[in-house]
Amino acid sequence: MARRTPSSVHGVVVVDKPAGMTSHDVVDQLRRRFGERRIGHSGTLDPPATGVLVCAVGRATRLLRFVTDLPKTYTGEIVLGVATTTLDDAGEVTGRWDMGSVDAGAVQAAAAGLTGDILQVPPMVSAVRLGGRRLHELARAGMTVDRQARPVTVHSFDVQPTADPSVWHASVRCGSGTFVRVLASDLGERLGGGAHLRGLRRTAIGSFTEAEAGAVSEAHLLDVAEGVRDLPAVTVDAATAVRVAHGAPLDLSAAPPAAAPCAVFGPDGLLAVYEVAGERMKPVVVLAGAG
Repeated sequence: MARRTPSSVHGVVVVDKPAGMTSHDVVDQLRRRFGERRIGHSGTLDPPATGVLVCAVGRATRLLRFVTDLPKTYTGEIVLGVATTTLDDAGEVTGRWDMGSVDAGAVQAAAAGLTGDILQVPPMVSAVRLGGRRLHELARAGMTVDRQARPVTVHSFDVQPTADPSVWHASVRCGSGTFVRVLASDLGERLGGGAHLRGLRRTAIGSFTEAEAGAVSEAHLLDVAEGVRDLPAVTVDAATAVRVAHGAPLDLSAAPPAAAPCAVFGPDGLLAVYEVAGERMKPVVVLAGAG
């Protein structure tokens, strides 16, 4: 079996995904652009959605897990009174209710009730895997299956009225794995009817914002270390850097105050990501010398 050619391009790319493209489409375009196969993304965006998609090239792909765990911020519009098969405006209508006169206080109270640590049932049209197959594959085959509710965290769910009494502007900040479409649908049900989402846009993943996101053909390559810029960081001396490059454990005195993964830098830049394990710090990812 032929060995994979080592990557020669490494870094992070912040893309503003357009509507109509899948996240995998973005990765395919970046592969052609950079001439590299080893490219991935963090946090799938549905084809109709737009906004921030953080991608990584070469050794930076090993850091994507730390981007995935960052809070995400979205905006969109919730249409009260119309439910759809996909929970957004791409699906077929499954129900209609007259909800144009719903009290603003009731809408905002219902949204507040969907914050914190809550349970969500993933939609059938989603990339969630069940029994080795993605739910959207089962949905295309005409199947609907029982899905277990999953714990997610919604840090904030703000809704504001628009000129149309049935349409509400939504802003959501949430943890990984949260479906904003499900929040919209659940909001409609809590108000005694149904609802769906439209115009979903991801405006930020952690500190990666739409202000630095570019079109696939224009987005530029950032340094590998940008993949851990939201993590606490420690800097070690040259002698310790040699030990880190070999994955040696470190004394806890080097750890930042928070018991979270931390980026370890040496005199020449990013070396690894370590985490607290018992009374020592052990490597999660070692980049020094990686191809």
